[in-house]
Amino acid sequence: MALKVVTIDDLPIGPGDVSGAAVSLVDTRGLGDYEACMGSLRTESSAPVLGYPSRRRFTLDVLIEEADRLALLRAEARRGLTRRPKELPPKWFYDERGSALFDAITSLPEYYLTRRERAILRVRAAEIAAITGARTLVELGAGTSDKTRLLIDALDAAGTLETFVPFDVCRPALEAAGAALLDEYPRLAVHAVVGDFDLHLGEIPHEGRTLMAFLGSTIGNFPVEARVRLLGELRDLLGAGGFFLVGTDLVKDRARLDAAYNDSRGITAAFNRNVLRVLNRDLDADFVEHRFEHLAAFDPEQELVDIRLRSRVEQTVRVAALDLDVRFAAGEEMRTEISTKFQREPLERELSASGFAPAGWWTDRAGDFALSLWRVG
Repeated sequence: MALKVVTIDDLPIGPGDVSGAAVSLVDTRGLGDYEACMGSLRTESSAPVLGYPSRRRFTLDVLIEEADRLALLRAEARRGLTRRPKELPPKWFYDERGSALFDAITSLPEYYLTRRERAILRVRAAEIAAITGARTLVELGAGTSDKTRLLIDALDAAGTLETFVPFDVCRPALEAAGAALLDEYPRLAVHAVVGDFDLHLGEIPHEGRTLMAFLGSTIGNFPVEARVRLLGELRDLLGAGGFFLVGTDLVKDRARLDAAYNDSRGITAAFNRNVLRVLNRDLDADFVEHRFEHLAAFDPEQELVDIRLRSRVEQTVRVAALDLDVRFAAGEEMRTEISTKFQREPLERELSASGFAPAGWWTDRAGDFALSLWRVG
């Protein structure tokens, strides 16, 4: 693990900042240019800048180095591209360009999830703060931590919050969010962690009474077996008395679900195909994006949106870094993500079986989305 202690003056703010790049990346020529999400990893120590008290320092733990990231990508790409049917993990959407595209998706009229979750947080954040009294707030898959500010506001107002720990694979997003948070919350320490869900959950730091937030219905991207493993790891990490806040999209009309993942501007399609760009850049592959069609449809039996790329033609793709030729038949589909939709009772059974006790359940007025709070018994 490489550890770097950074102050606000060290953080890169400018044209490459994800929080300021979303519009240009989506609307214009910026779609063609992007950097690896890990960036250029620097592991040297950084001295504190005079004038900033130690409690305002931004600490960055880099748990996955660039060489480790590439090794993981090679292993998962080989496994996914050689299996039947083909499949790639959704984590590989998220380089800097992919993160900006997803931020743009959350503002689309069809994509109601973010608006509904934010509406619940606006009304319930103070109640969540009162129940948890959290000294440490951990956010999984933090990205820009936009919605999380409502929780930070409430915990800060309650006078309990000391440290925010955002966990994400995307370093530039963590750095940009960290700089903004230091400006907005003068009493807050930010301890960011660059890591992978499959490898580093157990290394997330936290002290005292802890609230762990997993927002955006990201938990729905995990298949059932992986979700059970994840919940077990989170229970063990939090320990007795720890709190877990999870956002879940609820089962609803199929037409609305299909529309949410097939926006009229094609931004979701660009996000889906971004995984091909990642493979081209990092594994010297020669995927041609327009030869793959974006597909997303709700499966009512499995209660999930199944997201895939379909080969428009018969083709062979060379992945030079793997010394691998990948053949696609015309019409062949490759899964890139699932987004499970939940119902209350099955979700409660699942979390209870993993050692969590219910502490709160809230939905928006339309009943589209739920936030639920759980305590480790």
